[in-house]
Amino acid sequence: MKRNIYFADDEKNIRDLISSFLESEGYEVTCFADGLSCWQTFQKKPCDLAILDITMPQMDGYEVCRKIREISTIPIIFLSARNSELDYATGINIGSDDYFTKPFSAMSLLMRVKAIFRRIDMDTNSFRSSRNKLSIGNITLSTDTKELFIDNHHVRLTPNEYDLMEYLLIHQERGVSRDEVLQKIWGFDCDVETRAVDDTVRRLRKKLQPSNVSINTIWGFGFHIQTIDNEIQ
Repeated sequence: MKRNIYFADDEKNIRDLISSFLESEGYEVTCFADGLSCWQTFQKKPCDLAILDITMPQMDGYEVCRKIREISTIPIIFLSARNSELDYATGINIGSDDYFTKPFSAMSLLMRVKAIFRRIDMDTNSFRSSRNKLSIGNITLSTDTKELFIDNHHVRLTPNEYDLMEYLLIHQERGVSRDEVLQKIWGFDCDVETRAVDDTVRRLRKKLQPSNVSINTIWGFGFHIQTIDNEIQ
């Protein structure tokens, strides 16, 4: 079955370019000229991945992302001419998986889409645990349902957040480097992508605040997940 991608952008030439590029690679692409129509369609028929411009009529990309995140953890990529640090941080913090600035390389976007789907489809024998549950402290991660629980409270995760949490839990006996995480989860080892790792860690830390678990930074290297009691000791 073809992967279904929703692409919302108010510039027709960009919609035509990206849709034809993705369709030539076997993806099914539905385009929207505004955010509202994208969101309304998503409510009726969710897609596998969404690519959103930020500045659009009726409903901007940020709002579409927020609404999708209320009901779904599908991958979301922002594609925007807005390239400030604040724009990037806002896009990542509200739950997007990546942020491309215009002008952009269509090939780079395609490779990112492929990497995201490859990660979703990744064979469990590659780096996933053979157990159906991973735990530390008062958190439990179900690798069957891809859900995180703090005690008995369900915590919604985006695909990147889930994959990073799973990887940290599998390797909780040691620290993991940024480069290792970037290669295993994002599928890239370019220094430019390192910010995505740090921003995903930041979001996870916020979601883990009610727990007795923390993701500690190993300065100049990477991260280590452990219980707060162990951290204090």
